[in-house]
Amino acid sequence: MISADAARNVVGIIGNVISFGLFLSPVPTFYRICKAKDVEEFKADPYLATLLNCMLWVFYGIPVVHPNSILVVTINGIGLVIEAAYLTIFFIYCDNKKRKRALAVLAVEIVFMVIVVVSVLLAAHTHEKRSMIVGILCVIFGAMMYASPLTVMGNVIKTKSVEYMPFSLSLVSFLNGVCWTAYALIRFDLYVTIPNALGTFFGMVQLILYFCYYKTTPKKEKNVELPTVVSGNVRGGAGGNVSVTVER
Repeated sequence: MISADAARNVVGIIGNVISFGLFLSPVPTFYRICKAKDVEEFKADPYLATLLNCMLWVFYGIPVVHPNSILVVTINGIGLVIEAAYLTIFFIYCDNKKRKRALAVLAVEIVFMVIVVVSVLLAAHTHEKRSMIVGILCVIFGAMMYASPLTVMGNVIKTKSVEYMPFSLSLVSFLNGVCWTAYALIRFDLYVTIPNALGTFFGMVQLILYFCYYKTTPKKEKNVELPTVVSGNVRGGAGGNVSVTVER
């Protein structure tokens, strides 16, 4: 019979694969930016939020904070590199005003992370205390990002159209949440469970809304941005959940 640790590793690896796909979902947006050599109306906010989220989860998953969470570190480390690449492209092609604003936010995030890392390592002397402090921060910042899908879902209900809520992304977000919730429950981890359970719930709601309003959606093509904000074990092994912001 397969052991709990082996099952957890298998689920975590599957979660890594799904989360990796979600991290790559904004690639068409940045291909468009590179081709046009202009960020147009796109914003750096989703990528800055995801970057901070990945930094927090990488710190959470390292052995000195929360042992036996290497799969949390791997996917969020990959996400960190991908989001940094997105932001680099954004900085290259945005105007000075947007660049200064985004750099200011990035500087604040880096200072915040330095403070968190130094404070936790010096003030908390057990894995339990370190996990609790960093885990609470991960849950708080992850929950804040779930406001983005709520806005999209509200727009779906208002317009009776799923035009800006792609089915494939909603489905993958739901599966990602399910996968990482299962990962967290096998060897119970409260701080990974909460954001990913929320991600599962919001993903399920998005799917329900899609099936409710698909037939009333106008049949026309639009260019949309599909950035992902991964939190949870993508955060936590995979961003348990992924917030999706859609912009014209």
